[in-house]
Amino acid sequence: MKASVFTLGCKVNDCESGSLIEGLERAGWEVAEGLVPADVYILNTCAVTAEAEKKSRQAVARIRRVNPEAKIIVCGCAAEKTPAVFAEKENVTVVSGARQKGKILGLLNEKGIFLDENDKEYDELPAPKRFKSRAFVKIQDGCNNFCSYCIIPYLRGRSRSRRLESAAEEILSCTAEEAVITGIDISSYDDGGRGLADLLLAVKDARCRIRLGSLEVNAVTAALLDAAKRVGRFAPHFHLSLQSGAESVLKKMNRHYTKDDYRARVALIREYFPDAAITTDIIAGFPSETEEDFEETLAFAEEIGFSQIHCFPYSRRTGTVAAKMKEVPAEVKSARLHKLLALAEKLKGEYEQKFIGKILEFVPEEVKDGYTEGYSENYIRLYLAGEYAKSMPVRAEDAFKDGLFAQIPHKEGD
Repeated sequence: MKASVFTLGCKVNDCESGSLIEGLERAGWEVAEGLVPADVYILNTCAVTAEAEKKSRQAVARIRRVNPEAKIIVCGCAAEKTPAVFAEKENVTVVSGARQKGKILGLLNEKGIFLDENDKEYDELPAPKRFKSRAFVKIQDGCNNFCSYCIIPYLRGRSRSRRLESAAEEILSCTAEEAVITGIDISSYDDGGRGLADLLLAVKDARCRIRLGSLEVNAVTAALLDAAKRVGRFAPHFHLSLQSGAESVLKKMNRHYTKDDYRARVALIREYFPDAAITTDIIAGFPSETEEDFEETLAFAEEIGFSQIHCFPYSRRTGTVAAKMKEVPAEVKSARLHKLLALAEKLKGEYEQKFIGKILEFVPEEVKDGYTEGYSENYIRLYLAGEYAKSMPVRAEDAFKDGLFAQIPHKEGD
């Protein structure tokens, strides 16, 4: 019997799917990923936007086209949000939710809807099966922030954290070139009073490069940065969610910081890591956002000098506070998104230009069209001509595709 795990959405979903693959293999299954022929499919869905939810529903039909006789088990955030919608679809035998995904492996021969409301205990899953040189290590699930636009806390439940020893063991034994510490809100990581800084100290001697996933602004403290400095191979890349650079919009979003807070935390990062990449998310066209608000956001983004901005238009999520607010017209959202994307591309280019001629640590990910592609420690996409499988120092040479072309530096005498 062959199973395939088909994943939509975030890196946490990817990580959990990797754990399901590992669990299936341990149970004796032949396992694949994606839309390939199989007898059983586990569809791990997403509901962060309306479009993601739509794609999750459409994925059932896509699977049926590959194998009309397949059994389909649906889990994840979209399944948690509308379980009955998935349960009535042809070939779907089991609908599980976004919590306690480890239980799915015991439901393969069951039928029905099996939602788990447990958001008190962290769901310990097998270390994910890895397919690339970067491994994602999940340390936390759920969220307590309840941003006014976000449905995820209602689907994944409250924040809960993995035991520090368990997370540290997975990172220290990681055979990938890089371990990315991830979760729904790793800023809230708390194992009996031990936080993210304690975890970094526990893995400071890890063989692999260590990168932090998305952080909330208030998680950036001197204690965290002190710990990061002590990590032998720490990636100086901080993804700090901004969402808006307008004070009035931040309040309506229920974000728990001001622009001054954000500015101060970025300055603190640059005291410790002067060349750090600061990346972020920004929503275009949040309900009630005025043209002045949007211009304030553009100006603030330019002031910070982000190396990358994940830009996306506001997506209404039924059940959230923002869903009751008056929406910005679609054409206005679209126009603002295009302006934001143009600024993001400009800032990205300016940041990358600073590293032309400098030595960066390259971790390869894939070989494509004659180039090995991967990322530097500060999250610049790098391209090397030829095939390489191990991390190495390289010199950035020039702008290329969506990043920089790099070469292996010649030693003296070569």
